[in-house]
Amino acid sequence: MEILAPAGSLECIKPAVISGADAVYLGADEFSARASASNFDSDSLSDTIKYCHNHNVKVYLALNTLLRDSELKRALNVAKSAVNSGIDAIIVQDLGLAYLLKKACPEIRLHASTQMSVHTPAGAKLLYDLGFKRVVLSRELSKDEIKEIVDSCPIEVEVFVHGALCMCVSGQCYFSAIAGCRSGNRGRCAQPCRLPHSVNENKGGYALSLKDLSLVKYLKELEDLGVHTAKIEGRMKRPEYVAAAVTACRQMLDNGKLDLQTENMLKDVFSRSGFTDGYYTSHIGSEMFGHRQRDDVVSADKALFDKIHGLYRKERQTVPLNAEITVRENENVTLTITDDKNNTVTVFGDKAEKALNRPITEERIREQISKTGDTPFYINDITVNFDGTSTVKITSLNSLRRQALEKLTDMRCKVQKHPFADLKLDFTPKQYYSLPKRYVLESGSYTGETTDGILFVPLDSNTDDILKLIDNGYTVGLSLPRGMFGSENKISKSLDKAKDMGIEHILTGNLGGVALGIEKGFTVHGDFGLNIMNSYSLLFLKELGVTDAVASIELTSKQMGELVHHIPVGILSEGYIPMMLTRNCPVKSAGILCAQCGKKSFIKDDKGHTFAVYCTNGCSEILNCSVLKADKSDIGLSKTDFEIVRNDIENYINKKARSNKYTHGLYHRGVL
Repeated sequence: MEILAPAGSLECIKPAVISGADAVYLGADEFSARASASNFDSDSLSDTIKYCHNHNVKVYLALNTLLRDSELKRALNVAKSAVNSGIDAIIVQDLGLAYLLKKACPEIRLHASTQMSVHTPAGAKLLYDLGFKRVVLSRELSKDEIKEIVDSCPIEVEVFVHGALCMCVSGQCYFSAIAGCRSGNRGRCAQPCRLPHSVNENKGGYALSLKDLSLVKYLKELEDLGVHTAKIEGRMKRPEYVAAAVTACRQMLDNGKLDLQTENMLKDVFSRSGFTDGYYTSHIGSEMFGHRQRDDVVSADKALFDKIHGLYRKERQTVPLNAEITVRENENVTLTITDDKNNTVTVFGDKAEKALNRPITEERIREQISKTGDTPFYINDITVNFDGTSTVKITSLNSLRRQALEKLTDMRCKVQKHPFADLKLDFTPKQYYSLPKRYVLESGSYTGETTDGILFVPLDSNTDDILKLIDNGYTVGLSLPRGMFGSENKISKSLDKAKDMGIEHILTGNLGGVALGIEKGFTVHGDFGLNIMNSYSLLFLKELGVTDAVASIELTSKQMGELVHHIPVGILSEGYIPMMLTRNCPVKSAGILCAQCGKKSFIKDDKGHTFAVYCTNGCSEILNCSVLKADKSDIGLSKTDFEIVRNDIENYINKKARSNKYTHGLYHRGVL
């Protein structure tokens, strides 16, 4: 199983490689989900790739943010530069960028970022069919759910095994954006979830902060499940953290266990009240919550860092070489070396001379050629062709060895060329459509007077309520949950039942839901959770078979008005914005179980803002403290084709969490 290490800076590369990583992932100057990391310019990226490739370590570029139309060309240029430098794969979140990369460079490997929120077999298979080589799964999956995805199709599966746990499913968090215009989907998260949040009327607490994840002790089990890659989180972390985490993973995979010193080092270098494996082991609850405390900080002292520095002070020699040297009188000394990839170099030295006194020995020749020093190489096998009577200077042998290793290094670092076409991006306006509203309801019960538009009711709505709506003349569709963890079979059966009832429409904000809907012949409408921020994402969905889509709630009205309507484009215009999708309910942080909650709980920040918690299909939605009322008179919003109204959701919200305050969302403010 591949160990994949984070590298937020050049200083992290050597600790990752020498500690035993098989691959590293890093960001460029732009469009990285860790924009605050040091990241890499084109020169440092090229040098890093050469260094890593010489050590048999792969390099993946995280080009994993959402992009606006105006940014797509620059993102393609970043990708092209990386491809020309020999990058091994590109990690992407944005559907439009993925679409363009497949057109520009079909040979480059695409990895689907965890920001794509893929956590079902159908979602993984969809990506595989689209040409993705790997999917980075959501962190919230259990062992059995991971196994189900691994078995569903041949796509490589990458699983986070150590590092920070976001409370929200990656790619589905808008908290930082709404609170301060800093988008987590664009690498600018301000981490408001790490601040104090209380449950109901309780005081204190960190209801949105989880302990750090650690599945290191399960690595052999994950390998047996068929997981391809064990990923370490931490591009914002110090080199010492990287070295400690990689060392622990390497030790577990090689030896099947961690020694106590390594285990303590891993905890002391960084944690939040210790570690959790709750999602993987299906023990979700209050014990998963934690935050950075004084004891966590003081444990990472100078003595610990000095100890960790010893892990990567000396070169790790992992590349085996076979050598053959010929030393015969009056012939040039010849050295041939071959590496583990069948790269072969031959170099010629001075002529061997007849020994006047004592000839050089075969043992001394072996000794000098085997001194590979501060390089990643070691001599696995050496053949010495020696006449036994001649001699050669030791300095000549050393020079011969150095020449051979330098030539071999150049050969190993040679870039494999992939053609990268310069695409002409087309943003010619397409026609606008005039479509009725869509209403997203909290239940199958609806008493509104209008029958215009589609009423999307939850997938698990009461059948009698749905039939009553149909009898009353409504066009009824089903709204699929954004969180589909472990429930794909149940959802599939519900869709079959809906088909029998004559329902033709589904609304989904998850690629797994899109795949199921298309497979079963529904008219598929894309919800805001698909994070559509540019015109080529709309084209991607069109070619996939999606009928229309709600644009990202992080676009301004002006940016939304500039989208090319390859398919009809909608807005979320009214209701409480779901800011977070969580699998571990924040209410459980206070020790309150579902039976005690009564679906009437809320959380409160230290400024008194109150956020309702809405639970469905084993997940929780945390709703904004103010009601969205989009200003449709704005020219940008008037150039969208339909509206999504989450109007009945207010019936669910606890009175203490209900707000009379209204917001225009981000349609005027926008995000960084």
